[in-house]
Amino acid sequence: MATQTAPAPTPVTPRRRRYPPIETHGVIGDLQTAALITEGGTIDWFCCPRFDSPSIFASLLDYEKGGYFKIAPEDGGAVVRQLYLPDSAILITRFMTEAGVGEVEDFMPIDEPEKVTDRHRIVRLIRSVRGDMKFHLECAPRFDYGRQAHDLKMEKHGATFTAGGTVAKLTATVPLTATGSDVHAVFVLHEGEEVGVIFEFSPEGPAVGVGPEELARLREGTIDNWSRWLRRSTYQGRWRDMVQRSAMTLRMLTYAPTGAPVAALTTGLPELAGGERNWDYRYTWIRDASFSVYALIALGYRDEAIKFLGWTGQRVVDHAEGGPPLRIMYRVDGSSDLDEYTLDHFEGWRGSRPVRIGNGAADQRQLDIYGELMDSIYHAHQASWRMGHQGWTELSKVMDWLMANWDTTEEGIWETRGGQKKFTYGRLMAWVAMDRMVRMARDLGRPADTPRLSRERDKIYQQIVEASWNPIKGAFTQHYDTDVLDASVLLMPLVGFISPNDPMWHSTLDAIDRELVSDSLVYRYNPSASPDGLQGHEGTFSICTFWYVDALARSGRLYESRLVFEKMMTYANAVGLFSEEIGPTGEQLGNFPQAFSHLSLINAAINLDYQLDHGAGQVDVLRTAVSRPRAS
Repeated sequence: MATQTAPAPTPVTPRRRRYPPIETHGVIGDLQTAALITEGGTIDWFCCPRFDSPSIFASLLDYEKGGYFKIAPEDGGAVVRQLYLPDSAILITRFMTEAGVGEVEDFMPIDEPEKVTDRHRIVRLIRSVRGDMKFHLECAPRFDYGRQAHDLKMEKHGATFTAGGTVAKLTATVPLTATGSDVHAVFVLHEGEEVGVIFEFSPEGPAVGVGPEELARLREGTIDNWSRWLRRSTYQGRWRDMVQRSAMTLRMLTYAPTGAPVAALTTGLPELAGGERNWDYRYTWIRDASFSVYALIALGYRDEAIKFLGWTGQRVVDHAEGGPPLRIMYRVDGSSDLDEYTLDHFEGWRGSRPVRIGNGAADQRQLDIYGELMDSIYHAHQASWRMGHQGWTELSKVMDWLMANWDTTEEGIWETRGGQKKFTYGRLMAWVAMDRMVRMARDLGRPADTPRLSRERDKIYQQIVEASWNPIKGAFTQHYDTDVLDASVLLMPLVGFISPNDPMWHSTLDAIDRELVSDSLVYRYNPSASPDGLQGHEGTFSICTFWYVDALARSGRLYESRLVFEKMMTYANAVGLFSEEIGPTGEQLGNFPQAFSHLSLINAAINLDYQLDHGAGQVDVLRTAVSRPRAS
C-alpha cells in the first residue's frame, strides 16, 4: 500500500484526449504483460510486471491521477491511423499532416517468455517518413494505481523513476528534461531520421545509452518471434487476416510461464458508459481458457493448448477438500486471492464507477465450467493427447463431485449477482462433462463409473427437455423458473445436445431471432426481464454473436450465417481488435481486448468455413434469409 498519493501529471501540451473511445487502442505485449496505446500515441494502460499487477500508466481510468506516456507531433490536427506491422504485434501509429508524415512504432521485446521476470521493456521508435516533423514526448508514470509518489533522477542517458522498491528507467536518443517528477522532450525529425526510446521496468544494471544497432536488434528479434509463431498456424480459410490477428491477440493475453490466458488486459472498462457494470478481467477464467483450447488446437497450436490443460490439472490437485474441485477463476500463477475492492480515488473511464480491483465473482458456483473443461480435454484427446494416470484419477474425483451436485442452484455463466438459479446452460454443460468422460473412458479403456455417469447424463437431458422448454415461447429458456431467453443456449447444437435439424431447435433459434438479435448482433439476455442484481443495461455480447454465426450455419442458414459474420467484422477496431460488447452506435464496450471475443471469432470462422465447404442448401437458405423478418 502506498504511503502517499502521487501528484497529477503536468502535461507539456494540452492535446491529450481525456478519455478516448475504447476501440481507439492498439495493444503490444511480451507474453507476461501488455500495454494499450491510443490512436493519439499515448500509452494509457500498462501494468507490470504481470497483467494483474498494479498499474504504472492508467490515464484510461483517471485522466489526472493515472499516469501516461505520450509521443505525438506538435500539430494536433494530424490525421492519425494505426496498423500492425504484417505478421507481428508491432504497432505503428501514423500521423499525417500537410507538412509531413511521422510514425511511432511500439513493441515489447520477447526474450525468454516462459521465464518469470520483473524486467519488461516498451520500445518506441519515432521517425519522419516525409517532410520535417516536430514531436513532443511526455512520460508521467503513476505507480500502484496512482497511489504511490515517485522520485525522479535525471541521468546522462535518460531518467530513473523510483517509487518505494519499484524502479523504472527511460532511456532515449534525444535529450530529456525534468518537469516536476516527470520528463519531457521536444525534437524535430527531418525526413528519414529516427530516434528511439525505451521504458524499462525493473531494469538490469545502470542506465546506458541506447544506440541504433541495439534498437534494430530488438525490433528484428520481435518480428522474428511473431512471424515464427504465426507460421505454425494451419488455418487456410476465408478469413485469414482476422483469424491470425485474433490468434496473436490471444497469445498476447496468455501468461507464458504458466500458459494461463487472462480474460482481458484491463479492469474497470464499463458495459455501459457511466454505469456500475465495471469488472476486473485480468485473471484466468476456467471457462474462457477452456474455450481457447478448441481454438488453439484447431489452429495447430497443440502445445499451447496442452500447457493450459496441465495448469488446470494442477488447480484440481491443489483444491481444498470439501469444496468444489475448481474455482471459476484464478490469477495467472494459479493463486486464488482475488478479494474485490474499489479504487475510490479513480474517476473511472468517462465517470464509470466504481473502479474495481480483484473479482468477487471468484467465489461463485458456476456449474458450466466443468463441461467446458471436459470438452476441451476431449478435443485434446481427439488430437492424440493422452492424460496420465494421476490426471485421470483427479478427473474422476471431479466427476464424482459433479454427479452429486449438478442439480443444485448456481450463479450461471454470466456471473449474475441476483441470486442462484437452476440455469439451463449450467445443466447443459454438466451433461457435456459426463458425456465426454464416458466417451474417453470407452476410447481409452480407463476405469470410470460409466453406468452412473450415463444415468446422470441422461437425467440431465430429460430434465432440460422437460423443465427448460417453454411451449408458449417455443424455446429453451434461461432457467427453469422463467420464460426469459438466454443466448447461451445457442451452444446446444454446437456441443451435440440437440440436432441442428430438430424442430425444437429451429423454434428456439427463431425465438432468439425475435428477442435477442438486433441487426445481426446478439444480446446475452434482457436484464430488465431477468434482474441480475445490477443497475443499467448493456450492449450486445460479441461472443454471443459468434455463437449465433455457428448456430445459423449448423441449422442450414448458411448465407445468413456468413452475412452475420461479415457484418460482425465491421465492428472490429482499426487494427482488428474486439472488446466484450458492442454499443448502440457501434462503439466497443467492456474490457479490452477481450479473449472471449477473439477465441469465439476463431471458432466461428473455422466452423463456418467447414459448413460452407461441406454444407448444402445455400440457394434455399439465401432465399429464406432475404425474406426472413428480422428483430428490431
